[in-house]
Amino acid sequence: MDGGSSSSSGTWSSPDDDEPKQRPGDSDPGRKSKKKTGLGWIEWLRGWWSVIHECLFQRILASHLQNPLPLPPVNELTCIVTGSTSGIGLQIARQLAEAGAHVVMAVRKPKAAQDLIQKWQNEWSGMGLPLNIEVMELDLLSLDSVARFAEAWNARMGPLHVLINNAGIFSIGEPQKFSKDGYEEHMQVNHLAPALLAILLLPSLIRGSPSRIVNVNSVMHYVGFVDDEDMNVVSGRRKYSSLVGYTSSKLAQVMFSSVLHKRLPAEAGISVLCVSPGVVHTNVARDLPRIVQAAYHLIPYFIFSPEEGARSSLFAATDPLVPEYCELLKSDDWPVCAFISQECRPANPSEEAHNLETSYRVWETTLEMVGLPSDCVEKLIEGQDVNCRYGGAH
Repeated sequence: MDGGSSSSSGTWSSPDDDEPKQRPGDSDPGRKSKKKTGLGWIEWLRGWWSVIHECLFQRILASHLQNPLPLPPVNELTCIVTGSTSGIGLQIARQLAEAGAHVVMAVRKPKAAQDLIQKWQNEWSGMGLPLNIEVMELDLLSLDSVARFAEAWNARMGPLHVLINNAGIFSIGEPQKFSKDGYEEHMQVNHLAPALLAILLLPSLIRGSPSRIVNVNSVMHYVGFVDDEDMNVVSGRRKYSSLVGYTSSKLAQVMFSSVLHKRLPAEAGISVLCVSPGVVHTNVARDLPRIVQAAYHLIPYFIFSPEEGARSSLFAATDPLVPEYCELLKSDDWPVCAFISQECRPANPSEEAHNLETSYRVWETTLEMVGLPSDCVEKLIEGQDVNCRYGGAH
């Protein structure tokens, strides 16, 4: 296929059964299980092996992909891309626009986005119709900003076909910081705000059905652990570091996405995916274990450029077989949402991501933190208004 030939090679099937399919009733109801407080050593080692394996072999594994990734026709699509003024998000926004999509750059600094659009239009001049791009302000460190953005977009009463939650932070080596909403910044920007945005935009995504929510995740979630009673990492049970903040926020995103995937009925026509962009050129090595730091110094050739890192998100946003694949996972009662690897193929998220009991607790805690009722998805699907602490009725 044009958008990544892997879809025609027989890879669209459930991930390998090498990880347990856990369900809420699997444990012995008569025995109270001890609450897990972190990854076991074997899980931890497996997780770091996944990270190192991706560092070492991603370019070989993705060698079948073209760069940039050719896209199927997207002229009818309206796509919101968060964090689209730099890095992977910039590449996603530009390539979707050049392929003909209506792109909304949801960004913290509208002026920077407007300057980029002017530059792109000038470079595109004479190659076709002007690029259909606009800018809307969105600050993920403010849940009020997220609610205002969703309210403004839904008020248009138009369709939304693709939401790409790309924006994220990794504050390497910095002390713990909290947003004005009171949440640890990694958790808010990488998980809470995108989760709130996705839920509040459900009315527009339903109008755009079949539509997709694409969450740009990270292989680093394999070494993440989420304590649903301490998502801000303030209790002292775990020592905070930027690595802990980042990895737990990315795992929380996968867990929340998996429950959302289950909560959305097939007739809503909304696919939920997480994607790994691969290990992309960025200065993350200082806070990582020494063996990984050494890998960064020894193999710069193997680390992706932002253009290469954008391929899995573009694939997840445009491949025509994605809805069918997501429905396959749903009908199989697979414990996790669709996860697309940096080589644009279906993959399994981490072992901990398969923990359904924790995933449902993360879902409930997340809704409480962003001020949404537990039945918000069901109400929005039925066309009812939902009261959000950060934005009134939606």
